[in-house]
Amino acid sequence: MTIKTRLQLSGMMFLQFFVWGAWYVTLGTYLGVTLKFEGSQIGLAYSAFAIAAMISPFFVGMVADRFFPTERVLAVLHLIGAALLYWLAQIEDFSLFYPVIIAYTLCFMPTIALTNSLSFENMENPGEQFPAIRVVGTISWIIVGLIVGYLDIEALNTPILLASASSVVMGLYCFTLPHTPPKSKGQKASVKDILGLDALKLMKDRSFSVLFIASLLICIPLSFYYSFANLFLNDLGVENAAGKMTMGQGSEILFLLLMPFFFKRFGYKIMLMVGMAAWGARYALFMFGNPTELVWMLYGGIILHGICYDFFFVTGQIYVDERAPKAVKNAAQGLITFATYGVGMFIGSWLSGIIVEANTIVSDDVNEYLWDKIWLVPAVLSVIVLVLFTIFFREKKEIKKPGETTDDATAEGIAETKAV
Repeated sequence: MTIKTRLQLSGMMFLQFFVWGAWYVTLGTYLGVTLKFEGSQIGLAYSAFAIAAMISPFFVGMVADRFFPTERVLAVLHLIGAALLYWLAQIEDFSLFYPVIIAYTLCFMPTIALTNSLSFENMENPGEQFPAIRVVGTISWIIVGLIVGYLDIEALNTPILLASASSVVMGLYCFTLPHTPPKSKGQKASVKDILGLDALKLMKDRSFSVLFIASLLICIPLSFYYSFANLFLNDLGVENAAGKMTMGQGSEILFLLLMPFFFKRFGYKIMLMVGMAAWGARYALFMFGNPTELVWMLYGGIILHGICYDFFFVTGQIYVDERAPKAVKNAAQGLITFATYGVGMFIGSWLSGIIVEANTIVSDDVNEYLWDKIWLVPAVLSVIVLVLFTIFFREKKEIKKPGETTDDATAEGIAETKAV
């Protein structure tokens, strides 16, 4: 990979996550404080992202992989998204806000996968080269969070407008990216191929099916954090809440770098268990923390993001890549994405909104949130998922025959395994 390509891809990741980070974190605060939306409406607004996660893989499979160059698809999606974000910033009625945010997320969600695939297609060794490119996105998320927090604009529509302007820049920038033609142009695709149904064969493996179900279930309590953490911190009076929340991305970088060490020492099951336990611990810290003498609990809950995300999601993605035969690796990752960012987060966003609304006291047009009761629900749910996962998941190590590849062994099934 040339220096020019490296800089192009790094710039792409920076802008991609700048757009995302500008609106996503503080949206709940804007909707709750300024627009006075109810908790259930805030939850539904965040569920739009999950709806897009369930639909976008099919869009990528049908359009981006078969008809148009990736960089042009990215450009068009971001330019349309910029217009939708600008419109969104002007809307104050939920009945119009909801369909528009769904339309926007349907444009944005495919760009996450497309920026990754464009990067992979322009690298000689993605395993070595991609992390250094991808981390630029996390740094960008931190930067935009610090900007929003420093300017004290979390309760305004300004972050959405900032995301809109950034999306225009990203859309135009995409036309300068390396030309990446569609990988499957001219090839016929069946409905089975597009939907990735071959990956369902992996559900016959008990460990994979347990991970699939656990991934779906753990995304229900985690949605509480994404939807309401910023509103929670602002409601408690934490200064520069958006900036403070970037400590989570800082810890994400740290634990991502430490993961190879933990893999060798603990293996998949323990790392997955620690990741789920961290979600429960985070909500417990939020339940008992306050912005004065116990502010360290709030910071601790934020910093746990590195373990929460890396030890469960990244570890799970690596586990799926290892277990899935080569022919269905992409479909298997799509299946897990469908379960987590799609179904799990949709249910979680919807449920979190109901729980928040049920624990909100409205007085003189001011909302009083009973946060200890709110955070108790995802804390308990996290523990339940952890216990079930611990009981039913078995980490299996393949005993490969001489000359046999990992894919060959996986394809044969698990006739010879060692349960850990």
